[in-house]
Amino acid sequence: MDAVNDAANHTAESVPGPPSTASAPAEGGPRHKTGSRLYPRVTSFRSRRGALTATQQQSWDRMWPSIGREVADEPLDAAAWFGRDAPLVIEIGCGTGTATAVMAQAEPHLNLIGIEVYQPGLAQLVQRVEREGIENIRLLRGDAVDVLENMIAEESLTGVRVFFPDPWPKARHHKRRLLQPATVALIANRLKPGGVLHVATDHAGYAEHIHAVGMAEPLLSGLNEATGGVSAEHRATAPIGFERPVTKFEGKAHRAGSAITELIWGKIDR
Repeated sequence: MDAVNDAANHTAESVPGPPSTASAPAEGGPRHKTGSRLYPRVTSFRSRRGALTATQQQSWDRMWPSIGREVADEPLDAAAWFGRDAPLVIEIGCGTGTATAVMAQAEPHLNLIGIEVYQPGLAQLVQRVEREGIENIRLLRGDAVDVLENMIAEESLTGVRVFFPDPWPKARHHKRRLLQPATVALIANRLKPGGVLHVATDHAGYAEHIHAVGMAEPLLSGLNEATGGVSAEHRATAPIGFERPVTKFEGKAHRAGSAITELIWGKIDR
C-alpha cells in the first residue's frame, strides 16, 4: 500500500505522537470494580488534551452520534451498530486513522472498530469518514482493555490489529506496555477460531517482548516468518489482510534506520 499520513502511538519518550489507546491489566494483587470496570490498572497510555478546530467540531457533531461512542460497561451489539452482520475487526490505537481508513476501504466486507483515547486524532478520522463516505468504520473513545473486558464477547472477533503501540522504552516503565501476557490472553479469548492478531512495532526490545508473550500463548499459532509460520501459506486464506499502508510515522522510522517487525498469529481451532 502507498504511504499515508498517520499519527504514531508513541509518547514523547520515543517518537512524538498520540499515545496508544489501551491499558495493561494490573499484574498481581486484587482488582476492585467500579461498576463493571476493573481498577486499579497501570495504563499504557498518557492522557493528552487537545482542542478541535471549528471544522473538526462541526464534523464531530454531525457524525459522532452515529459512528462513535464512549467506552462503556455494557456488551456491544456490533451488528446493530453497523446495520449488518459482518466479520468484526478492532484496531487498538488508531491514532489519526489514515491507515485505518485505507484498510477499511480495502476490506469493505469487514466491520472495523477503531479504539483511541485522543479526541483530536479521532476527529481527523471522523472528518475523513464523512468526506469519503466510509461506511464500515465505527469508533470507540477510551481504554481498549475496558473494551475487550466489558464490551466484546468471547470468540466474536475476526481480527485484532495493534500497530506501533507505545514501547515504554525505560525499564521501569515496562509494566505499562500493553501487550503483556494477560492482555494477549484476553485478545486470544475474544478471537474466533482462525481469527488473526496482527502486531507491528519499530522498537526492537518491545518486538522481542511481544514475540515471547505471543509465542507463549497456547491459543495462538504463528502465521508469518517472525512467529514461526510461513506467511505465503496463509495470506490467501486468512480472514483479514496482512498488508498495511506505510504511514508517515513508519516512513520516519525507516529513514531513521529502525526495522519494522510484523508479528502475526492465528487463533487455533480447539
